[in-house]
Amino acid sequence: MNARIVATRSVATVNTLTGLALLARPEQVVEAVTHGHRIPATNVVRVLGARLAVQGVLLSLVPRRRIVTACAVVDLTHAASMYALCAARPRYRRAARASARAARASGALTAAAARGLQ
Repeated sequence: MNARIVATRSVATVNTLTGLALLARPEQVVEAVTHGHRIPATNVVRVLGARLAVQGVLLSLVPRRRIVTACAVVDLTHAASMYALCAARPRYRRAARASARAARASGALTAAAARGLQ
């Protein structure tokens, strides 16, 4: 198996598990990440969890360059929107910053994996 596919599936696994955790226990996950500070609405966290879970499954099942690149763009777009939220809504800064950092890392790793795929 190609090392890029292994890398893509590794990111996919992390995204899927993170998404499932956000769907199942949104308050607990966000509280742990923000150390008890202001938590966004549970439904917003669950939507993010659903997106991550679906994206992870898609990356795992279809590790093709076009799909992997699209997932990287989604992650990096999410990161940018969370950095904007940090500025616009300071009370959600910790949660938004944590989400932005995770999305930036996922997007960068996914984009790197896409380079070697067909």
